[in-house]
Amino acid sequence: MPIRVIVAHDFDHLSEVAAAEVEAEIARRQAGGGVCVLGLATGASPTGMYRHLAKAMNDGCGSGSASAPGQGGGPDPRRVRTFNLDEYVGLPGRNALERTLHPESYAFFMVQELFGLLNRKFASTGIPGGELVDQDALIRALAANPADWKEQGTDAGRSIVIRPDAQSEVLRSVRRDVLDAYEADIREAGGIDLQVLGIGGRGHVAFHEAGIPFEGSRMLLVRLDDDTVRHAVADGHFPSEHDCPRYAVSMGAQLAFEARRVLVLASGQRKTGPVTRSLMDEPTPGLPISYGQVYAARGGDLLYLVDRVAGEGLLANRSRLDSRGIRIEDRSTERARTPVRDIRFYRDASLGTLH
Repeated sequence: MPIRVIVAHDFDHLSEVAAAEVEAEIARRQAGGGVCVLGLATGASPTGMYRHLAKAMNDGCGSGSASAPGQGGGPDPRRVRTFNLDEYVGLPGRNALERTLHPESYAFFMVQELFGLLNRKFASTGIPGGELVDQDALIRALAANPADWKEQGTDAGRSIVIRPDAQSEVLRSVRRDVLDAYEADIREAGGIDLQVLGIGGRGHVAFHEAGIPFEGSRMLLVRLDDDTVRHAVADGHFPSEHDCPRYAVSMGAQLAFEARRVLVLASGQRKTGPVTRSLMDEPTPGLPISYGQVYAARGGDLLYLVDRVAGEGLLANRSRLDSRGIRIEDRSTERARTPVRDIRFYRDASLGTLH
């Protein structure tokens, strides 16, 4: 299918348009009484979209009984399942629960930015089990059992491919109970209907770091690129590089782009370069988001939704992109009807939650 690009005005407008795309997908899947399966991302790009989406779901369900879902005409969260892309390994905490509740865990992020805003909750939410892995035990197991695994990648960030017959119980458990189990959960749900992706500063997809091969990039254990660690510190997530986790578990590009539809979000100057290269240049593992071209060539439904800053390189090359079958819809002169900052939630006394 042709790749579509919508260039929005700014973050507020991008968030509003993105939420409308997700709401429409949920409505299509729920129209026949089914469940919609969403793949969700963390980071700044989807946060405005999540607030719009939560408001729409709360308004749609209203304050009626559980037997009257969606009475306001909006999407029903109780018929939505979600799977997040990634989670850190190595967050502070003496056990899995403490690591899950760490304020920099992606599970905590999702509660703060979406799950905790919902009046009625999703049918289920999935987060890769990075909190189940003790980073110190992982590092010791990798050092003591070099025959159990191999590295893949050409840059600083590498995927750690664990043999299915690894001798180390720690490594076998990571593969079996974290990586393989998460992919099995997605498969059991029937696959992802709509996957939301952000774009990292070096074009990475979740923790699929630059240089990790496309083939075999399903559920990954990743040793993080130093650049990823530096950005995490610079963005204020961790006080120093010493405090930042060095590993993560993540969907790879190959698995993320198995969704029936993919929505890529990007906003701001830091994303202009990778957005432009991902569609102007040939696909390469050096820029993981460029795997979207492979996905679209195989019939996948790919939509880029970028603001006018992130999309300036695409707008400057419209004729060349058009010759490659990439369609650009320039909506950069429009404005959001409701800026993200103006979205308000109120507490519904009958449910004890935000509305």
